[in-house]
Amino acid sequence: MPKVFITRRIFPEAKDKLTEAGIDYESNDTGEILTKRQLIENARHKDGLLCLLNDEIDDGLLSSCPNLGIVANISVGYDNVNLSAANQHGVMITNTPGVLTETTADLSFGLLLAAARRIPEADSFVRTQDWTGWELMQPQQGVDVHGKTLGIVGMGRIGSAVARRGHHGFDMKIIYHSRSRKPKIEEELGAQYVDLEELLRGSDFVSLHVPLTDETEGMISREEFRLMKKSAILVNVARGPIVDEDELVWALTEGEICGAALDVFEEEPEVHPDLKNLTENVVLAPHIGSASKETRMRMAEMAVDNTIAGLKGEKPPNLINPEVFG
Repeated sequence: MPKVFITRRIFPEAKDKLTEAGIDYESNDTGEILTKRQLIENARHKDGLLCLLNDEIDDGLLSSCPNLGIVANISVGYDNVNLSAANQHGVMITNTPGVLTETTADLSFGLLLAAARRIPEADSFVRTQDWTGWELMQPQQGVDVHGKTLGIVGMGRIGSAVARRGHHGFDMKIIYHSRSRKPKIEEELGAQYVDLEELLRGSDFVSLHVPLTDETEGMISREEFRLMKKSAILVNVARGPIVDEDELVWALTEGEICGAALDVFEEEPEVHPDLKNLTENVVLAPHIGSASKETRMRMAEMAVDNTIAGLKGEKPPNLINPEVFG
């Protein structure tokens, strides 16, 4: 009977699918992230591993777990996996694409609205201050979203979904920068392809949707903030290290940009302390882009389906490195 280790708590329904497929499993049924040593000890004699994006899958782990045939990442991104090492060890790596697109786009636009209209600050004011009623010059005055220019950096599935919400829902002008042009999106939304500098100069809202790579790490730093409008708001639901947080704090405190809304951070779960203190122009969320019950369930089940297929000798539906299959 194949054996699998699950690195964190997941839905019981997803575990049941493993049992029904004749696969034995052990799991860390807590929210605690295992140390590298704990992860290796638990995965050492397993045939499969279901993991999350903050479990590091590197050459050390793969060398210590020679039985592993598949690692199913419960995530779209897989920057936690050393893909080269996986290829060398002949380990299949899978992810969960597509299923979280609309949910993450919802959150992205929700953060944009929250930052623009200062909703968290307003909520806190109602709960903790002596609110005396409506007044014309009340302090929680934000900025309009409708009719503004939305700059999408990375027009993939999620970036496209955010652009649709902006265009169809808020009559926003869409400009974008991506590795390749998207003719269908340009036709559908009247979106305009521009280089990154033009996007930063022209956008009222900049929304990041690129994967974390060597090229994108730190791509938004001091030079980029200087290009942005002083009234601009930055939204990041992609990966934290895409934004240099020290420089973001500088930009926010010096008035180089108006605000930021972040669901991801450079050193998760640590958050830059100065960002926590900027309560008037920063909105923070604990990496909840895909965190609806429906979507997280589908992600877990997709990872299980990938695992079952791989352990049966079939090609997993969402195999990232097909060169190792067969």
